[in-house]
Amino acid sequence: MSATFGLVLRPDRDDVVVTARRIISWATAQGLRVVLLHEDAGRVGAGDGVDVADLRDVDAVISLGGDGTILQTVALLDGARTPVIGVNLGTLAYLADVEPDGVTDALAAFLAGHHRLEDRMLLDVGIELADGAVSLRALNEVVVEKTRSGQTVRVEVGIDGTPFTPYEADALIVATPTGSTAYAFSAGGPILAATLRALLVTPVSPHMLFDRSVVLEPEARIDLRVAGSRPASITVDGRQVGEVGVGGSVTATASERIVRLARFTPTSSTGILKTKFRLSDR
Repeated sequence: MSATFGLVLRPDRDDVVVTARRIISWATAQGLRVVLLHEDAGRVGAGDGVDVADLRDVDAVISLGGDGTILQTVALLDGARTPVIGVNLGTLAYLADVEPDGVTDALAAFLAGHHRLEDRMLLDVGIELADGAVSLRALNEVVVEKTRSGQTVRVEVGIDGTPFTPYEADALIVATPTGSTAYAFSAGGPILAATLRALLVTPVSPHMLFDRSVVLEPEARIDLRVAGSRPASITVDGRQVGEVGVGGSVTATASERIVRLARFTPTSSTGILKTKFRLSDR
């Protein structure tokens, strides 16, 4: 069977290079092709590499790292339905499904069709920055947060064009169900089944009586307006995008595009929760 795999490497770990070379050696022996972006190809010693557009046109992209590398991979794919195979070379790795020792077995299983595909919702995020508007996609969340320690940020929230309430908090998170186990979880938000389509709004350390998360239908449009007297910093999937001044806005809606994760274990989402967070039966 002829197939092409893409590889995306975590930038700060030597063990990903070792694993990448093992994958390339195995794939070459099977008559398969492996492509890497230019910088990653230089690290591995695999030729000149390819452009991002070429990475989106493969049978599957293998993400070598942790959940952060999967987020990086998702950003590179930019809504393309190319399956992502996450190899856990990180720590908690809630998204990564494959351990390094089992990566070639997982790739063989993928080629044989012995896997399932999970479609995960993305956010379409529009941001008004000082130097213009930008549009991004997020698998986990967009965060509007304070710019200085010891201060708060005031964010007016609107839902479907109707004012909801202003939040005075360290930050405000708009997350997907996938992101409900990321920053929103650490802020006390609920855990949503990963394959749901819903929007989750969670305040971080709110200075107000209403301190609960709100779960909204996927058709909702969430408008965040920076109010008060302080600007806000905007982060999308862990990447700092820029600063929004008072009166600036961020908009989040469910994207028509998705992320497609290749999964190889029969474990349910609740089973993964039990494993990753070491929950007991009793």
